[in-house]
Amino acid sequence: MITWSEFKSYTLNQKITTLYERGTFVMAIRYYNYKINLYLLDEHYVEVFVNHKHSSIEKIALLDSAHSRMKFYYDQIKLPRI
Repeated sequence: MITWSEFKSYTLNQKITTLYERGTFVMAIRYYNYKINLYLLDEHYVEVFVNHKHSSIEKIALLDSAHSRMKFYYDQIKLPRI
């Protein structure tokens, strides 16, 4: 099991590889200029921010359950309340 502090210390490439190999894709939403892919990694929900204009991953972060973006997830799937 990977701890969040361990995961966030990884390089971007290490995070991408870890999510690809050990994470489970949950869903994707569109949010402003991003496509945000939601993954479950062990017991953590992780968002991957993809900028389509630049064809790049700009950020990988722990899901912020207090963010207004949560309504987009709740509209489509039933996430456990964190």
